[in-house]
Amino acid sequence: MMNIGAQYLQNNTTRFTVWAPEKETMQLHVVHPKEQKLQMQKDNDGYFSVTADNVQPGSHYFFKPDGKQDYPDPASSYQPEDVFGASAVIDHEAYQWHDENWHGLPFEDFIFYELHVGTFTPEGTFEAIIPYLNDLAETGINAIELMPVNQFSGNRNWGYDATYLYAVHHSYGGPKGLKKLVDACHQKGIAVFLDIVYNHLGPEGNFLPEYAPYFTDKYCTPWGDALNFDDEWSDGVREYISDNPVYWFKNYHIDGLRLDAIHEMYDKGAINIWQLMQQKVAQAEQQSGRRLYLVAECDLNSPRVVKNTGEGGWGFDAQWLDDFHHILYIFLDKEGKDRYVDFYRMEQLAKAYKEGFVHSGEWVQFRKRRHGTSSAGVPGNRFVAFNLNHDQAGNRIGGERLSVLISFEKQKLAAAALLLSPYIPMLFMGEEYGEDTPFFFFISHHDTSNIKAVQEGRRKEFANYGLREGEDFPDPYDEDTFNRCKLQWHKRKEGKYKIMLDWITTLIQLRRTNEMLKNFNKNNLQAYNINQDGLIVIRQDDAGKKFLVCCFNFSDKAIAYTLPSYKEHWHKTLDSKEQQWMVDEAPQSLQADVKGGEIIQLQPCGAVVYSSL
Repeated sequence: MMNIGAQYLQNNTTRFTVWAPEKETMQLHVVHPKEQKLQMQKDNDGYFSVTADNVQPGSHYFFKPDGKQDYPDPASSYQPEDVFGASAVIDHEAYQWHDENWHGLPFEDFIFYELHVGTFTPEGTFEAIIPYLNDLAETGINAIELMPVNQFSGNRNWGYDATYLYAVHHSYGGPKGLKKLVDACHQKGIAVFLDIVYNHLGPEGNFLPEYAPYFTDKYCTPWGDALNFDDEWSDGVREYISDNPVYWFKNYHIDGLRLDAIHEMYDKGAINIWQLMQQKVAQAEQQSGRRLYLVAECDLNSPRVVKNTGEGGWGFDAQWLDDFHHILYIFLDKEGKDRYVDFYRMEQLAKAYKEGFVHSGEWVQFRKRRHGTSSAGVPGNRFVAFNLNHDQAGNRIGGERLSVLISFEKQKLAAAALLLSPYIPMLFMGEEYGEDTPFFFFISHHDTSNIKAVQEGRRKEFANYGLREGEDFPDPYDEDTFNRCKLQWHKRKEGKYKIMLDWITTLIQLRRTNEMLKNFNKNNLQAYNINQDGLIVIRQDDAGKKFLVCCFNFSDKAIAYTLPSYKEHWHKTLDSKEQQWMVDEAPQSLQADVKGGEIIQLQPCGAVVYSSL
């Protein structure tokens, strides 16, 4: 790992390093607490460095390429004065960790929980999350995934517009705040993942081009020129990105990263950026003595993402499974088929359970071409599935969560469909109790032209989803838009919210204790539909002796189902229509013990599970 940025060496001495291969000179400009200006020395690889005395943690500094203008450090650990201000020296060794008993968790045990730091609590800080960790742990959640916390412009943002990949956002609590949160999570048995963006940088505070050719017009992304991984002067860019995961693992004890939209990263080199990154992560694992994970978001529908790098793959531990969300959603909300036109039959939902990708080479109307390849045989623990995430709510005109779009009975059905699936499940913050506050897209850029560009961009996007002429949507720049997204935690102990919380807690406990639900071998899974109204998923153990029948009725009518006759007796394990799970409707629970070959009536919008005796 290249020690770029400011490395505090103790005794009020700090070494500064920055990559700028085409620059002739580089000056370090310390501006606080005492001004210093020092010329930096350049090595053969284009790195400038200097060791400065009387520079302690908390000192503020800039770099000046070719003597022209002060810019913050591209590898800044902290930007206390936002993206345009000076960088600050951080002593990562100063924090006293208390997680020595934390050795991580196997990936297959994770129950993920995606959250946005700014809207999770009224305070919107890392430390404000800590008092809620017991609630999450009691629900069964053991891995939180923080939406990007890198330094972005202003105080309100989803984080995907960050411009400092090594800096922790100042308004969330900075480096110390993040370390306190991770430390507290580990003491509660909760892993911490960071969502991070390596495919582009935001529009404000992006000074990388002032130092080196970090971007290339060889490839174009939705956000402009791509990061330069294989063009001229790409070596330093590759180091900058491939060192970044290790930085988080080492200095913040992070357990894993979720990488945003990796399909918009391009590298045709003999050793691509993924192979390089995997090599460094493997070394970090050996040094730390615990597993460190990389999860990808990828739009390609390709098993190559999770295939070992030695076999030509990209080496990720898992990837998000958007197809599962899309096909499940269209059976929960009648408007779903308008939103996802290529998802329309129950056989596709069965395929999502059995194989993973729904689109595996078929013609896709949305793309006007064939898309994807088969993921049959890829173990279920190589996919992360969900019913809701930041994109699904935030890219709606009204920011509606699933709880606002469908009935309470279908919410329970959706939760069962996810948590009884052969995939690693992820909940979006508040989903565990059916939170119904909106989750909008929000920003707090400084440049009025950037603010207007975002506003107009959202308007164009929403025009495709029913935004009528003259109609408007919540302004992303308005602080009230942000404040409306904050969770209402008091709800989780009240009425229907408490019932939903107990339902999801029960499902997680069943998933954690049932042998069949812990089996990610999809060769041991059967899935088939009942007249486009219901889905039957049969799970079994590796020995083929124990079975679990998960029945999902997505229709508004009862449907008949004959329990398999290869087992003499079946016992009901879970039923969403029992009294304890009902709000307004009368219970319609099924019989507890049923003989093999007997017909049962699956109740409307219900989920029921039978296990073999």
